[in-house]
Amino acid sequence: MLTAIIGVYSLYILLKIYLSVMQIGYINVEKRRTPVLMPQGRYYVAGNYAVAKERLAILESFIEYLLFLWWVFAGFAWLQGLVGVDGSVGESVLFLLGFFAINWLATLPLDLYGRFKIDQSFGFNKMTPKMWLVDTLKSIALFLLLGGTLFAALAWIVGNVHDWWLWGFLLLFAVAVAANLIYPTIIAPIFNKFTPLPEGELRRKIEEMMQEAGLRSDGIFVMDASRRDSRLNAYFGGLGRSKRVVLFDTLLDKLSDQELLAVLGHELGHYKHGDIWKNLAMMGGFLFVAFYLFGHLPDALFAEMGVAPTPGVKIALILLLLPVLSFVYTPLMSMLSRHNEYEADRYGSQVGGRQHLISALLKLVSENKSFPKSDPIYSRFYHTHPPILERLEALGFDPERVDMDAELPKEGIFEFLDKNSSEEVMSEE
Repeated sequence: MLTAIIGVYSLYILLKIYLSVMQIGYINVEKRRTPVLMPQGRYYVAGNYAVAKERLAILESFIEYLLFLWWVFAGFAWLQGLVGVDGSVGESVLFLLGFFAINWLATLPLDLYGRFKIDQSFGFNKMTPKMWLVDTLKSIALFLLLGGTLFAALAWIVGNVHDWWLWGFLLLFAVAVAANLIYPTIIAPIFNKFTPLPEGELRRKIEEMMQEAGLRSDGIFVMDASRRDSRLNAYFGGLGRSKRVVLFDTLLDKLSDQELLAVLGHELGHYKHGDIWKNLAMMGGFLFVAFYLFGHLPDALFAEMGVAPTPGVKIALILLLLPVLSFVYTPLMSMLSRHNEYEADRYGSQVGGRQHLISALLKLVSENKSFPKSDPIYSRFYHTHPPILERLEALGFDPERVDMDAELPKEGIFEFLDKNSSEEVMSEE
């Protein structure tokens, strides 16, 4: 049984690396061709950034594989010998905390390299080492409190309840729903400052859009994202009364009010179509399958690893194998997510204006240095958003007709495009 699991895991790692290699090769060719959606220099830099991140992903896959092999051949047995094998809830919690701590320490150098080397060299990271340390200590404290509580509940279920896999799934799914409830109002403010959007025309228009979509929220807030990162974003978070609109301060700096309303219209489209519930349902389906499959692993497997099948080891093994199932599940989730993005674009263009949404997407892809092209197989497998070129074409915009070799202004982008195009940019509805 252990040999079969190692074989499946090895295949999973090989496929991940193969997809990354294909993506790197594709981008290295495309970044030297005629640019689209951004000036030549920024286009080339965006390609380099995508390649750098993908190379890091390959290294992460190697580390992930080495960790897996170490855990199944020696790590579980070593850690179990360290914390004991009495099968108690306390022993299981210690085992799981040790499991997470070792994995975190093993991958920490790559995380630091990604943030302070890659992201910083491409102009994204604004976080100082001191800020990173404070955030990390906060995250550890939250993990010990919330994660420790969850581990204790799971360990008790595994050790005392018949069909524990089913009840374990129900517990995790309930926690996922609860996390969506408390994240915007309790968790997120621990790391960022959220300031109510000042009264004015922009706030009034956002409230009108929300009312039209039937969204009642806890408020409209600006997040100090620029303290940590320069990328642009906005989101609707929470469930029930905890729902709130969050605008990154970087977004307010780069987008006009009309473009901002179009972006929020896109996000409102997700709410209008119930996408958050669809995502929770997909995650619930994934967790159900995972707990059913990995909750029926025979005790002989644990004997092959040289460990006793205590609750802590069983939960850790499920967590170790989750990425394999997630990898299989990813294309389906990506396909459904891309469909939802098209629908949200359609709604955003209706309530915020098609030209303004196109204008905002052009700025987002340029400012975030998002390389606009991707290997088709890689894209269909991983990308939760449709390729930006396909999104723009669905909105009626042809990027081949314009010369983008200039910085996009905050106001009047379509006047800018008209001046740089020898043909009509897009037909009016």
